[in-house]
Amino acid sequence: MRRKLWHIVLALAGGVLAGCSSGGPAEVRFHLSKPEAIPYFRDLIREYNDSQDEIEVVFDTSSNLQAGFLRGNPPDLGLLNYNMEMARFMERGALSDLGDMPEAERIRPDVQELVDQYATYPGRTSVLPYSVMAASVIYNVEIFEQHGLEVPTTWDELIAVCDALEAAGVTPFYGTFKEPWSIGQGWFDYSVGGMVDVAGFVEEINELGTEIGPDSEVSFQQTLKEPAERMVQLAEYANPDAASRGYGDGNLAFAQGEAAMYLQGPWALGEIAKTDDQLNLGTFPLPMTDNPDDLRVRVNIDLAAWIPEASQQKEGAREFLSFIMQPEIMDEYNAEFLGFGTTTDAAPATDERILAMQPYYDEGLFYQGVTKAVPLTIPIDNLLQGLITGGDVDSTLRRLDEEWARLALRQ
Repeated sequence: MRRKLWHIVLALAGGVLAGCSSGGPAEVRFHLSKPEAIPYFRDLIREYNDSQDEIEVVFDTSSNLQAGFLRGNPPDLGLLNYNMEMARFMERGALSDLGDMPEAERIRPDVQELVDQYATYPGRTSVLPYSVMAASVIYNVEIFEQHGLEVPTTWDELIAVCDALEAAGVTPFYGTFKEPWSIGQGWFDYSVGGMVDVAGFVEEINELGTEIGPDSEVSFQQTLKEPAERMVQLAEYANPDAASRGYGDGNLAFAQGEAAMYLQGPWALGEIAKTDDQLNLGTFPLPMTDNPDDLRVRVNIDLAAWIPEASQQKEGAREFLSFIMQPEIMDEYNAEFLGFGTTTDAAPATDERILAMQPYYDEGLFYQGVTKAVPLTIPIDNLLQGLITGGDVDSTLRRLDEEWARLALRQ
């Protein structure tokens, strides 16, 4: 175990926990959605279970959440990536109120607002953000230094960097257009987030519903046209075979120095390090305007905690949640998995590869990707794949408006 935490395990002797009256500990089923974090939390569960005999936490990594909620038998505690699919349970009141827990008071208000952008339930704080992933342009520091290039902070500077790299025979961006999600997550989300108030845009199109279209004040076709056009312009600086290259190809190629920049999140850094763990990499927000004050980083709630109303072990789940939300444990998690803390007392990032994003995160200069606000029934990533590989901007965005209006009508 990375650090022994016996001295800070919560005292449970006075607790009244369902299940204890039978003579055994209360069994709390803990569900985690992040495979690479299983060893970390398995160690924590073992340590916690060994430290007391009131609660037995059982690791559950394979539950079907939808089926569990429908049967009234969901996990007692969930720690998952928070997105629109999970928000459905919140808005229906399926998640209990955690607002009275001391841990809720430690969450940064601007981070808690990221949850509320998806859905809320009146009078409840149903989800506590555990970790945030911040994403921006990954760049090869040595390539930049070799060619005397500074990190760009404006659109014009970015184009100048791309032109200088091309003139020197270096591919500016490595594209992995074979996999649609990589276009939505990086190329499109970064482009939109650098120019548009994403949260405001999403709120307005939700209000418009079936009224969205060419004549509405806000729409995909009107509001996102310039970012989409600039995304297409940047794609011209990608490797010529980008349409046939996927995520794994991109990680390997970038590790081998085949491009100067890569539009991926920090999850790619570990994969790149498998090829070259000495590669000097950094990150910077993609500049999409000529005002450096517009720079933002894309974030997503990497892990968020919730306890269902249907749980028969709410008290036990709360006790374990309090344990894993201790500052020492959360800080260790974020340091190991390149995350950013969600609490007012969180330690700052220390990994040089993501350190440049810390000031933006501290100042709340971040946004959630617009593609994550679009329901899965609308194939936005596939539409963007068609766009970036030669499609028409206007017709693609018009299609998104039409899909949004149809979905609103069905709902």
